[in-house]
Amino acid sequence: MRNIALKLMYNGTAYHGWQVQKNAVSVCETLQKAIGQITGEKVHLTGCGRTDAGVHAEHYIANFRTESRIPLDRLPFAVNTHTPEDIAVKEAFEVAEEFNAIGSCVKKEYTYRIYNSRFKNPFYVNRAYFYPKRLDEDFLNRAAHMFVGTHDFRAVRSVGTETKSTVRTIYWCDVTRTGDLLELKVCANGFLYNMVRAITGTVLYAAEGKFAPEDIPAILERGDRTAAGPTVPPGGLYLTRLWYEDERLNG
Repeated sequence: MRNIALKLMYNGTAYHGWQVQKNAVSVCETLQKAIGQITGEKVHLTGCGRTDAGVHAEHYIANFRTESRIPLDRLPFAVNTHTPEDIAVKEAFEVAEEFNAIGSCVKKEYTYRIYNSRFKNPFYVNRAYFYPKRLDEDFLNRAAHMFVGTHDFRAVRSVGTETKSTVRTIYWCDVTRTGDLLELKVCANGFLYNMVRAITGTVLYAAEGKFAPEDIPAILERGDRTAAGPTVPPGGLYLTRLWYEDERLNG
């Protein structure tokens, strides 16, 4: 029995997130069916995180166990012949028996993209959040930096998946601009449900003058979801980087 890790990417627009759903199409289920077609087995994929409906992944790791001896260099090509165009496996690796895509992940980076222009762009539909009012990236960056550190992030999570603790450590939270495209990148040792989208909404609320960037630590301290900004739409969110002890999987 081999433990295989797949390095893949996907456009999440057509899917109800990563996790298998009873009455909706998911990335995980689509991939499991594709792998099953080439291995002849019913496989169970463990993903590195539960991306929500409409969220994308430029870098994603999932692992499964198989008796199949198909060569690792052929596996991505074989799987990709059975997946839609919006899911692509890039590489396959044999990993340690105890490896688990989510449990072995040390930290993750998500990127939220905002298309900041007076005019909408059809090529960014479901790829970035259209925001027509001019935004000052330096001000946004100042607000974003308030989230860095170890905090209780209850104020920026939606009610959903229950966790034992809402304390997480954010290593960086930065905003940069390239032309009309703004990117908020946040790296942490773990994320709560809708946390990045709520952080982005809170940073935008600060830009709109609802509160000052320096008020954000107090909002986190109170843990009041209604005091923070809204949860912005899913189409602008991407899982962009992952870190493992097995460096082959990083990116």
